[in-house]
Amino acid sequence: MIRTRMIAAALLFNARDELLMMKRSPQRTLSPGLWGAVGGHMEPYELSEPYATVVREIREETGISDEQLHGLRLQYILIRLNGEEIRQQFIYVGRTDAEPSIHTDEGELHWISRDAVLDRPLPFIFRRLLEHYLTYGDASHPWMAVAGRDDGGPVVRFTPLLDPLPPGKA
Repeated sequence: MIRTRMIAAALLFNARDELLMMKRSPQRTLSPGLWGAVGGHMEPYELSEPYATVVREIREETGISDEQLHGLRLQYILIRLNGEEIRQQFIYVGRTDAEPSIHTDEGELHWISRDAVLDRPLPFIFRRLLEHYLTYGDASHPWMAVAGRDDGGPVVRFTPLLDPLPPGKA
C-alpha cells in the first residue's frame, strides 16, 4: 500500500545572501546527518494550507516569527516516490534579517553563503532543487518538479507550473 507524506519547507536568505540551513541530527529518521531547509510535515488540519505549515515550522525550528519573514512565496512543488511512500514537498522562498533564537533536537542551524551551499552533503532531490534555484533564481510562477529514473539513473524534471488556458477559459 502506498502512503503519502506532505512536507512544507523554506529557503530563507538574509541580507548577506546566505541561506539558513539545518544540519540534521544523526538521530533523525529522514535524512540523518544531511543538510536541508527548515521545514517539516504538514499536520492533518494544514493539508490545504502548506503556507501555514511552513510558517509554523519556521517558528518551531528557528524562533523566527511570521512578522520577521519577507516575501515568503511558493516556488517549488516536488513529488517523489520513496519506496512505498509518495512525498510531496511545498518549497517556499523568502528573506529574513532575524537570527534563529532557539535550539532544537532536529539539528543545528547555520547561515551558509550562497556559493558554499552545494558543498554540503544534501539529500538527492534537495540538491537538484538548490541547483535549479541557484541557476534560475526567483520566478513569477512556481515550478513543478518530479523525481524519477531514466536510463542514466535518478533525475528530477522541472516544469513551470502555469495555467494552460487563457484567463476566463474553463
